[in-house]
Formats: sequence, structure tokens, C-alpha cells
Amino acid sequence: MFPFISKILDNLNDTWCDSVLDSGVVPHAVLRVLIRRELRRRLDEITPPFPEKVLATVSAKGNPSLKAKLEDLASPKIALLPGVLAPISKWSETLAYKMNFFETVRHQPIAIETDAANRQNYEIATGIMANMLGPRIKYSCSYYPTGTETLKEAEEKMLDLYIERLGLKAGMRFLDLGCGWGAAVLYFAEKIPDMEVVGFSNSRTQKEYIDAKAKELGLMNVRIITGNCTDYEFEPNYFDRALSVELFEHMKNYEGLMAKMSRALRPEGQLLVHHFCHRTTPYHYEDGWMARTFFTGGTMPSSDLLLYFQKDLVIKKHWWINGYHYSKSLEHWLENTMARREKMMPHLAETYGEDKAFVWHNRWQIFHLASSEMFKTDGGDTWGVTHALFEKPPVHTMSYLVAL
Repeated sequence: MFPFISKILDNLNDTWCDSVLDSGVVPHAVLRVLIRRELRRRLDEITPPFPEKVLATVSAKGNPSLKAKLEDLASPKIALLPGVLAPISKWSETLAYKMNFFETVRHQPIAIETDAANRQNYEIATGIMANMLGPRIKYSCSYYPTGTETLKEAEEKMLDLYIERLGLKAGMRFLDLGCGWGAAVLYFAEKIPDMEVVGFSNSRTQKEYIDAKAKELGLMNVRIITGNCTDYEFEPNYFDRALSVELFEHMKNYEGLMAKMSRALRPEGQLLVHHFCHRTTPYHYEDGWMARTFFTGGTMPSSDLLLYFQKDLVIKKHWWINGYHYSKSLEHWLENTMARREKMMPHLAETYGEDKAFVWHNRWQIFHLASSEMFKTDGGDTWGVTHALFEKPPVHTMSYLVAL
């Protein structure tokens, strides 16, 4: 057994390992050990000095390479004491890496690999998610303020937090960008019946589910739009409030997306962005099991990433949510995935094919395990979730900025 585990450890990022993981023969306890080792390797990659392969992912067209910038930083020009030169600091390296990262994504499309992301996470049978997630089918971090909440309670605690932080009230026009299976759309429509609630999704199956559920609940204030957020344009100056939950992780050109949201909001309208993140350092999912299977074209933002993209919307408030909350959510999802296997299998077969249903049941388990272990690393203080509340400047301020 031990040589077998050692071989998995040494090949965890190779496709050789996929067939072993797909088989379901590796116990969860062993998988957790492998995952923790892989997470430490990932942390080493995003901690100075950066490996060559990491530096290569953040070389912006027309800019000096990050390697050249770091070499320049390594030539100290400041004397700390007579005859003692200041060495390059790890934080200086991290900042140089981040600035190059941000400049690189400014040259990219709003999103890449959109078809793969849709296949992997959204254009799948609703029955998979309905059995795996909580009653609200909230495919994102829930909130456990006491730690004793059920998944249903935790889903609603996070939804209530969105209402509070956005200041939602009757008479407003609200947009959920990337609305998933309608957790926020349906909850808000129930809570605030005199608010217009619009959900935007790139998934046909999601729209069908939300439309049917809204009809079942007698909700007349819900409207779902389908499209691709990279090229869809909303009616200008229409919405009072907007929410985006775990969509920005699939994006690249944040400046372009923030500009799009600014156009959709009225002056002094607000956008709340909920995204998972690494505390300090952004990186792309370039390779590995997660990139191949669930997160093709994805990015792990840093907690401060969107603070560097305030050309059109201005930050008002910023919160950190400890990774414990996401780990707890994922452990609940894992419990459901295991307990409701028989109910899930027909829906897995519908989405992935009869011959792949068993494989994908195993893959979803690994997804939950890997993500839970990531978010609980270092007590939930390394990877977590951030809420960033942005506001569109008033008309007179916008006119002043244009004049400048």
C-alpha cells in the first residue's frame, strides 16, 4: 500500500493519476493527506522566490518580464546601515508579481475557456446539484456564524448577509450576474416582493429551473436572462443594485467586466462581489487535476484583486470571510454526495453518460475534499472568501473624472 501511495504523491499533477482517482479505490483519509501535500506545494509556488513556470504565467505583452523586474529589484540601492545594502524582500517580490499579473489580465478577453467552464460546472443536470447542495441549491460558500448551522440555515445566513450589505429594499431593480440555480434570485424575490429581481445566466438548464420554481412559488417579480457575459450588454443605468457570486474567478479582464457593470448601474448604484481567494497572491489554474476536471481557464484571485480595478466603480467596503465557512459548506456537500449516491446516479448518467456516472460521482467527492482541505488550511486564514462592495460615482463626479 505505501509504495502505491508514494507513486500517487509523486504523480498527483499527471494524467497517470486520473485513472486511479476515478476508480474510487483511494480512501478519503488518504486523499486528504495527498491533498494537503499538494496544497503545500502550491503555497511554495506562490511564495518568493517564484519558480520559473509561475513567472511565465504573468508576462504581459509589451512589458518587461517579471523575472527581469525581480532581477532589478535584487540589485539593492538603499543602505540600511553604512556598508549594509537592503536585500530584496519577499513582499517586494510578491508585489512585483502581482503588478505584472494585473497588467497581464488587462490584455486578455473578459473570459477564456467559457465553453469548458459551462460544461464542467453549470450546463449539467439540475438533479445533480439538487441532491448535492442545500435546499436553495447555492453553489457557493455559505455562512456559519455559530458553527452549528445546518446547510439550509447556512445558505440563508449568507443570503441574508447579501441583503444587509447591499441594503436591498422595495422599489429597487436588482441584478444577479451569474445567478446559478437562483439561490439569491428566488430568496430575494420572496423576501422583497416589490423589488424587480433579474438573474443573468449562461446556462439553459439553470434558466429552466428558476423559471419553473418562480412559477411554482407564484413569484411575479423574477426575470431570467441567458447569454454570455463577455459580450452581453444590459440596459444602461438600469439597476440600483447588483450581486456577483463566484463568477469573477472564471474571468480574466476584470477592468472590462467592471466597466460593463458600471454601465448597467445607475449613478450611486452598488455592486457586491463575492469571490473566493488567496489572502495575498493571485494565480491561474494552468495545470493539475482541478484545472483539467473542474476549473479550466480559472483563476484564484487575491483578496485585494479588485481594488486594482477601480476605473469605473469605487470600493466602499471590503470584508474577509474565513475559509472555515467554505470548508464547512463543502463538507456538507460531501456528506450529501455520499448519502444520496443512488439518487444522483441517473442525473450523473444524463450529464456525463452511463459509462461515466460512477467516475463522476468519485470526481465530485474529490472536488469537495480538495476544496475543503484548501479552505481550512492554516485555520482558514490563507484561502477564504471576500465581499467587496463597489459604487458607481454620482453623475457630477463622473463628469469631473471624464474632464480630467
